[in-house]
Amino acid sequence: MPVPVVLFTSDLRLHDHPPLRAALEAADAVIPLFVRDDAVAAAGFAAPNRGAFLADCLADLDASLRERGGRLVVRSGDLVEEVCRVAGEAGADEVRMAAAHSRFATRREERLRRALEREGRRLLVHDAVTVAVPPGEVTPSSSDHFAVFTPYYRQWARAPLRAAVAAPRRVRVPDAVMGEPLPARGEVTGVSPALPAGGESEGRRRMTAYWRHGLDTYADTRDDLAADATSRLSAHLHFGTLSPVELVHRARRHGGPGAEALVRQLAWRDFHRQVLAARPGAARADYRTRHDRWRTGRTAEADIEAWKEGRTGYPVIDAAMRQLRHEGWMHNRARLLAASFLTKTLYVDWRVGAAHFLYWLVDGDVANNQLNWQWVAGTGTDTRPNRVLNPVTQARRYDPDGAYVRRWVPELEGVGAPAVHEPWKLPGPDRAALDYPDPVVGLAEGLERFRRARGRKDRP
Repeated sequence: MPVPVVLFTSDLRLHDHPPLRAALEAADAVIPLFVRDDAVAAAGFAAPNRGAFLADCLADLDASLRERGGRLVVRSGDLVEEVCRVAGEAGADEVRMAAAHSRFATRREERLRRALEREGRRLLVHDAVTVAVPPGEVTPSSSDHFAVFTPYYRQWARAPLRAAVAAPRRVRVPDAVMGEPLPARGEVTGVSPALPAGGESEGRRRMTAYWRHGLDTYADTRDDLAADATSRLSAHLHFGTLSPVELVHRARRHGGPGAEALVRQLAWRDFHRQVLAARPGAARADYRTRHDRWRTGRTAEADIEAWKEGRTGYPVIDAAMRQLRHEGWMHNRARLLAASFLTKTLYVDWRVGAAHFLYWLVDGDVANNQLNWQWVAGTGTDTRPNRVLNPVTQARRYDPDGAYVRRWVPELEGVGAPAVHEPWKLPGPDRAALDYPDPVVGLAEGLERFRRARGRKDRP
């Protein structure tokens, strides 16, 4: 009997893995394959934090397969060439994989399909593996995708969800097909000091713990910067060590406002993927142009560096940017504030911020990252494109005691709230004692510049 190949990409798990389940139902043995694709680095998608997290994920996947009698085959090079090579070595007549949604991934998938067909093999692609509701499954009557989240969510919530499938009890892998040594986290340089561990085992541990101790209060605490009460499951969703389908099912069974709020966030994730699938150019170009003439030049570059380094003089922004570098992750509310500050207060191109986030974020992917940046910049799907988030007002609301700021900006450790959010207003001697910069721009000045640039000088 031919041995099928199961190609793992961003679905690095055994629980709820339809391609693997289907392959095992059709054959006595399979080749679980992961290819370290050279094109990922060439396209600029490789980054130290994701490389280290990926190494954890592959090690954990291999260990789980070995517990079931199998192993993970890892190859490096061009993905299409390596998959075809492994299929030839195994005598496989088919390759199974999860559906892709970015332009890069869909083009790669099509190249693989053509290459396999030339060799007389089939590529079988499974939907709803890396998303709950695949792009194109729910659409408005007048377009190929939804451009506004609320009507999308109404249909998404009614869409049928496939059943989650159990992890296999046994996986047999032929000895003839060999792989290379697994990558190790320690081989990756430039990793954030507090980068979390990766892998399905860690993802399921986090999921279980959050369901017990965090989910019920999620709706009330998810914007609380100091509480750190979000699920922190985003990296596991990005690498597919957790299944979005399984998470939606579990949350709906659990019920309550917290579970409903979490499901809504999973719908946002699918929403961005259906936008990008329909408009792949939005990864680099404005989804809805505002004809911005973003700031450039030496002054803008200095502001950008201050933003990246967490030295803008606005404590909540600086705390967010320092958290990003230290953990490879940032609280979602802080992401909104940091993005609004760069694009609207500093009036810097959203692509500058998106590239910086994509380099550091362990959960950084093209759909969520680029389209969230466009949403904040007002060039995306936000129905209020000219809204500006005031960092001081937001900090007082979501970090009222200043605990988040003091955690990441130790220069302000001795400053109490509410003064910690506006240290430039401290009395002369107290301000002089702080090794902390003045604001790079006044909020009123930044707001006026943005309104003028968008032709809304007289508008709030």
